[in-house]
Amino acid sequence: MTEIRLKNVLKAYGKVEVIHGIDLHVESGEFVVFVGPSGCGKSTLLRIIAGLEKVTGGEVLIDGDVVNTIPASERGLAMVFQSYALYPHMSVYKNMAFGLENSRMPRSEIESRVNQAAAMLQITDYLHRRPKQLSGGQRQRVAIGRAIVRDPKAFLFDEPLSNLDAELRVAMRKELAALHGKLGGTMIYVTHDQIEAMTLANKIVVLNAGRVEQIGAPLDLYNNPQNTFVAGFIGSPRMNLLEADIAEGEGGLALSAGGQRIAIPAIDGLKAGDKVTFGARPEHIAIVGEGEGDIEAKVDLTEQLGGETYVYCTVGGLPQLTVHQVGQLPVHSGETVHLRFNRDEMHLFDASGKVIVNGFKS
Repeated sequence: MTEIRLKNVLKAYGKVEVIHGIDLHVESGEFVVFVGPSGCGKSTLLRIIAGLEKVTGGEVLIDGDVVNTIPASERGLAMVFQSYALYPHMSVYKNMAFGLENSRMPRSEIESRVNQAAAMLQITDYLHRRPKQLSGGQRQRVAIGRAIVRDPKAFLFDEPLSNLDAELRVAMRKELAALHGKLGGTMIYVTHDQIEAMTLANKIVVLNAGRVEQIGAPLDLYNNPQNTFVAGFIGSPRMNLLEADIAEGEGGLALSAGGQRIAIPAIDGLKAGDKVTFGARPEHIAIVGEGEGDIEAKVDLTEQLGGETYVYCTVGGLPQLTVHQVGQLPVHSGETVHLRFNRDEMHLFDASGKVIVNGFKS
């Protein structure tokens, strides 16, 4: 298995800098996901690791060796692209075997590798078909199989599921996770879909404008975001983020926002008048009885999904809040509801967007 390190990696196109001094350690056998909005630099960073883009500054190391000047063909990595990049005139077998044939590998070894990968990916019955005779999911399996037969040092995936429909994406996510479990190899995966990131990764790298915002295990990022960008990006639906002022409260402090006051305990370093952003995930806001809540809200829309309910509601002077409740909630548009925030799961960020506290007791 393979370890990959980036040390102060920079990338610029002319005077335009797109990657700003990234440091990263991908440990042997990890499934690491680069996630972030379009244009954040995640695909560029993957191509730098692959050797398809040259670094402007810094070092890329594979198993301790600097590979900045080593071409992509000699780095021992396999890349799976969004577009599949299959040869349309070749059979599935030929597509998977082509690279091995060019390296003059013995035919018996090629057959063994292709058949083993095909069985693992459940495409044995399609080996004699051409790509146009396959579904999108089957073509993606062929592209992955072509990478597997090379027995690479590491696998690099560049948004491989983005061309698939929603149901097939879910199925392929499961297959990729199972594949990592079988192969145990180092994998780096790029996506803009944070659900893919949460379900696949051992470690997530959140990127924004060419910089790393936070690195950590999926649930660590979800539960302990270090800034408002990560808080708002990780999680679906996104975290409710509301700007507020700190005010004096009974036995502590209060968040004052849009004419509403929400009591919180005293926090070292915070005083009345400070500007903050507080966050609450949809599942950490409860609909309660009258007199039990922190604020009143008017229901704008309810989505009943059978096993869960999403309530979108408005509080005067505040952005729309999203509330997630398990089960079927008999709440309708136009009704008034009382909302209570779970203090143990509330998040507070300072005026610059950096975390003050992730969860506090009232």
